[in-house]
Amino acid sequence: MRKGRALSLIAVPVAASLVLTACGGGGNSSGNSNETTEVSIFGTEPENPLVPGNTTETGGGKVVQSIFTGLVTYTNTFEVKNAMAESIELTKPDQYTIKLKQGWKFHDGTPVKAENFVKAWNYTAYSPNGQQSASFFEQIKGFRDVNTVDPDGTDGPQKAPEPKAKEMSGLKVVDDTTFTVDFTEPHVIFKVKLGYSAYMPLPDKFFTDQKGYEAAPIGNGPWKFISRTPKQDIKLERYEDYKGDDKPKIKKVKVAIYTGTEAAYAAVKGNQLDFLDTIPPSGLAGNLWKTDLKDRSKSQAGLIIQILNFPLYDPKYQNKDFRQAISMAINRKEITEKIFEGNRKPTSGYAVEGTTGWQPGACGELCEHNPAKAKELFDKSGFKGKLEITSNADGGHKEWIEAACGQIKSALNLECTFAPVATFGEIRKKINAHEMTQVYRGGWIADYPSVESFLNPLYRTGGSSNDGGYSSPAVDAKLAEADRAPTEAESYKLYHEAEKLIAQDMPAIPLWNTTSQFGWSTKLKNVQMNAYRELDLSTVEVA
Repeated sequence: MRKGRALSLIAVPVAASLVLTACGGGGNSSGNSNETTEVSIFGTEPENPLVPGNTTETGGGKVVQSIFTGLVTYTNTFEVKNAMAESIELTKPDQYTIKLKQGWKFHDGTPVKAENFVKAWNYTAYSPNGQQSASFFEQIKGFRDVNTVDPDGTDGPQKAPEPKAKEMSGLKVVDDTTFTVDFTEPHVIFKVKLGYSAYMPLPDKFFTDQKGYEAAPIGNGPWKFISRTPKQDIKLERYEDYKGDDKPKIKKVKVAIYTGTEAAYAAVKGNQLDFLDTIPPSGLAGNLWKTDLKDRSKSQAGLIIQILNFPLYDPKYQNKDFRQAISMAINRKEITEKIFEGNRKPTSGYAVEGTTGWQPGACGELCEHNPAKAKELFDKSGFKGKLEITSNADGGHKEWIEAACGQIKSALNLECTFAPVATFGEIRKKINAHEMTQVYRGGWIADYPSVESFLNPLYRTGGSSNDGGYSSPAVDAKLAEADRAPTEAESYKLYHEAEKLIAQDMPAIPLWNTTSQFGWSTKLKNVQMNAYRELDLSTVEVA
């Protein structure tokens, strides 16, 4: 959210007492027609080719969610409604039957059939394909036959065994518009997850000419891919034969690639960029964004959390007393009030308020500022050396990380410094390669409106976004129990119990939820954000 989607690390900005100087940005000037005017929106360089099952960050997720439509979609108030699915019925306690709406086509004119979903899901789940979202299919019968576990982890010399099969036995095509999904055990929240990019269909061309697909991705959504100039822009155009309810009013969109939000903010102020989803430090300082972008800016809550991650494959971070000490040394309330100008709210667990199934207090006293207890735990841990916290320098995180370091130094007498990496893409490469040696900032946007989206992907062994290498048999067992609970109410109760177990281990430090402050040019009207904290391209118009 990953869209963010797997570790959907996001460049969420912070407020600061100093106003930074911003330079100009790209984009088109204002126009007067939905049909002829290109609308430019802020974007970041995608990490990978735009394959849904391997897109787990917001740069690529922004585009994938535009060019694809899944079985369900999420409203701006996080409600789940059918999109390509005519019906999703629980036909047995451990089986769903999914019927598709007829007449849908991919952008190349080929029909979207049940087999396009089944083949895409099997491709993503098959471990030799190396798709980051493979774990989203682990409850489906036959997953372990197509996805094998590396015996010594991704960092060890051994290779994972060759899978016994290439297709999950739990997926069966009934006819062109119907398929069934059998689970190893009941999985009541499965329908809620089906709007996430991992579950999108793939066109026939992907399986016959993957390189051709990657050069010009083909989806079934409201926007079709036109062109991509790396590190510059991605151009999309409205798909005229789109069958969904969310057909856009505007015709052309340019995702303008930026390396930071400061330049993009200057461009929006000057009407050179039409939409920016994250107001940077210079705009949040003193709430300047409200005057800089008067009558063309808003603030909106989202299912977003900010965390600090520990690379647990590095021996110096394996003592949980140390990790708990760092958490209790941070004064979340002070940072959110003084640096974020009250635009953030400290969290008491690993999910955020407003998420379906959310319950407060999972982290308990471990997420409360307690310098004395923190020092006691730190001394007990025996940690030696200094602490470095890293983040992408292009995301506006310097101010709050330096503030947290000051609190840590004051409480623990531990040297703590901010060690920035130039870009988001650079730090993602190191995270994916398990090469991190510092504590690193993380952000997570829920992939779908369920508390499960904050837990299984990040903290289950082998989870799609479990980048720090955390593994706990007790947590895995509790999450599995929650997954197979007979009712949603029971599953949410068990997820909360799992969340409490995670907090005791503190593999990552939950900090605060994140509201979105966003702005737009004078060119636009009817501006709002969707469930993924992106511009709602189905409602926006040219003024």
